[in-house]
Amino acid sequence: MIVEELNESSKALAKQFPNLVEMKQVGESVSGEPIYCLKIGHGKKNALLYGFPHPNEPVGSLMLDYLSWELARNEELRKLFDFTWYIVKVADVDGAMLNEGWFKTPYSFRKYVYNYYRPAGNEQVEWSFPIEYKTLKYDKPSPETKALMEIIDSAKPDFIYSLHNAGFGGVYYYVSEDAPLLYPIFEKAAQDRDVPLSLGEPEVPFVKQYHQAVFQMPTTVDIYDFYEKYSQRDPAEIIMSGESSLGYARRFNPNLFEIVCEVPYYYDERICNLRQTKSVRRDLVLENLEFQKKDMDTLKEIYEKIKSHIDTHTKFQDALEYFMKSFEKAFEAEKKWAETAEELSRNATVAEKFDNEVASKSYSLFKWGMLYRLVKSQNRFKKDPILKQAAGQIKKLIDSRIEQLEKKTKFKVIPVKSLVQIQLTAGLYASLYASLRS
Repeated sequence: MIVEELNESSKALAKQFPNLVEMKQVGESVSGEPIYCLKIGHGKKNALLYGFPHPNEPVGSLMLDYLSWELARNEELRKLFDFTWYIVKVADVDGAMLNEGWFKTPYSFRKYVYNYYRPAGNEQVEWSFPIEYKTLKYDKPSPETKALMEIIDSAKPDFIYSLHNAGFGGVYYYVSEDAPLLYPIFEKAAQDRDVPLSLGEPEVPFVKQYHQAVFQMPTTVDIYDFYEKYSQRDPAEIIMSGESSLGYARRFNPNLFEIVCEVPYYYDERICNLRQTKSVRRDLVLENLEFQKKDMDTLKEIYEKIKSHIDTHTKFQDALEYFMKSFEKAFEAEKKWAETAEELSRNATVAEKFDNEVASKSYSLFKWGMLYRLVKSQNRFKKDPILKQAAGQIKKLIDSRIEQLEKKTKFKVIPVKSLVQIQLTAGLYASLYASLRS
């Protein structure tokens, strides 16, 4: 569903259940698009659920659309949880619209790359909440983040569900505290839909692992402490964005429980294979870091060539400049961690080897997709030989990498319905857990 369809569904819901559902505009995007929130029910506790924390992650919006209708229709379901539900289907409206080119064809990885957009970190809904910690002070929340802040400030939620999803890999979870009761449910939610757990390299190297594919949810405080340990620079010079929803919302309700359920679009069975390989994990991680550095250097070189030819400012330019700068600042610390972390001294599993050699390289394609969109979006593109040459070079690189990826993997596309069901199952049980513990 695109943004317009999601908003129309919300309007229809509020109209059909006027005594139970309130649809309210809670803010505006940077471009002036309305950001809507559905308030459903009259429970004693408050739950905040929001989709598109990152605009290339649409699965959660579909889950929220289904859940909102089910909550309105099903009185027993509302009574079971005793929540007042605050549901924001589209937190990043502008960003979601920039991704709509691939929403109707999620089975095509190529279509995804060429229609991808993800904002700069300091413009991301999830990572631009205010924070003041040691030498770090950030107080420039995006308009979209401000909309969520309004809800958090007033509702002081007991439960938050930030609807993220991954790209290539398996299912994994973040929780704000160790909650062993939920882990068998999380596993079963994926297994029942024949979707593997992600058992390779963790997305964030320094987070605590509670269970297989379940991690402690990171905050900017954790990121700061990581850079303080592994970098010679002031962490405040490296961190260019703000706090997470968890770090911010805990100010108002320390007993808050938050969950993230990351579901992939595509997978290869190796992502859950724990058989040991002959490769040392540290070597694989360092090789991957070097690949990422060379890849970013190449992208930066092409960007510098076309920079003076840019005549139309776009969000793609802001995002690319942010990611190039943040990668350069963080690389030293990540490399030092990789060189010294004790957990990397053992031999890697098949899943970890696959993550380092294949999956992470698929993610690296997305910045190239944004660079291609930046070049093609220029008014002078058709008449500028430098831009046309760059577009051809970028397209050749992307197509070649995708071809290599398809040769190296048993590429499987996961039905969207299965992903929605996994997020729904995890979210309902996590919200029940939150309602009973507080």
